Amino acid sequence: MENMFCAGRAAGGCTTLRFHHSRSYSVAKTSPNLTFVPASSPPDPTEVEELQHFISHSQRLFVMTGAGISTESGIPDYRSEGVGLYARTDRRPIQHAQFVHSASARQRYWARNFVGWPKFSSHQPNAAHLALRNWERLGKLHWLVTQNVDALHSKAGSQQMTELHGCTHRVFCLGCGDQTPRSELQERFEAMNPTWTAEGHGVAPDGDVFLTEDQVRYFRVPACSKCGGILKPDVTFFGDSVSRERVDLVRQRLAESDSVLVVGSSLQVYSGYRFALAAHEKKLPIAILNIGPTRSDHLASLKLNSRCGELLPLIALQ
Repeated sequence: MENMFCAGRAAGGCTTLRFHHSRSYSVAKTSPNLTFVPASSPPDPTEVEELQHFISHSQRLFVMTGAGISTESGIPDYRSEGVGLYARTDRRPIQHAQFVHSASARQRYWARNFVGWPKFSSHQPNAAHLALRNWERLGKLHWLVTQNVDALHSKAGSQQMTELHGCTHRVFCLGCGDQTPRSELQERFEAMNPTWTAEGHGVAPDGDVFLTEDQVRYFRVPACSKCGGILKPDVTFFGDSVSRERVDLVRQRLAESDSVLVVGSSLQVYSGYRFALAAHEKKLPIAILNIGPTRSDHLASLKLNSRCGELLPLIALQ
């Protein structure tokens, strides 16, 4: 069985990507990768009961996920204490303006991304992704909004969702809008850099690795095969904004919902935080599952600090 998802852009066509679900069914049986997961206590029976009560009384659940749901799949986040990118290094993600206006910045970004792509693209959904997928299939989850760009919800089989910040598995041209799978670009990188090699160090939330300026210097970056324009991952970089069309769609889905569950997000970025504010204004009950404090703790009627992949599968749907 496979999931086909498409996130078309206003300027240009749409690329359909396919993920075979059979590859992810066994994920829940394997041990989670806790390298980038902050320390936390096992779920307390009282917490399980409280979340169970919250979910049981929800008929049209709106779920918003962040990087914390994917850390158990081996992908680090930015802000977790002790294990997030900001805690481990002084490195910061590329800014939208840097990428658009600087050829050297694009070269550096794509060289690092090229080295990191084989591992990043191979990450599989964990028990939390699969639990949310099951909630959707059973009619509990009305809409899923993810701030992540790793495609793990799509790999798990979720369909009623919005990728708020896009997805690294797609690439589009800033000139003509043509969209292609990231896997095809990897092949073009390989063809243009047959003798270029570099060993990356560390791993970042956006899928690239750490390389020196000397390693990056001779890496060649292809242009759009249709118009010669600049190729960019179909993601919202820091300093850019989510499209109004996408925001309006999420607001509409939120208006149709009767409760909100935040999973694995500190909600520090306004693009996600605004939906917690909107839910509060609509007097919707809000529950938050995240290790560590969030920007919306004061808005929530329930705050839980357990691992996503440890707690969500314990919830029985009725």
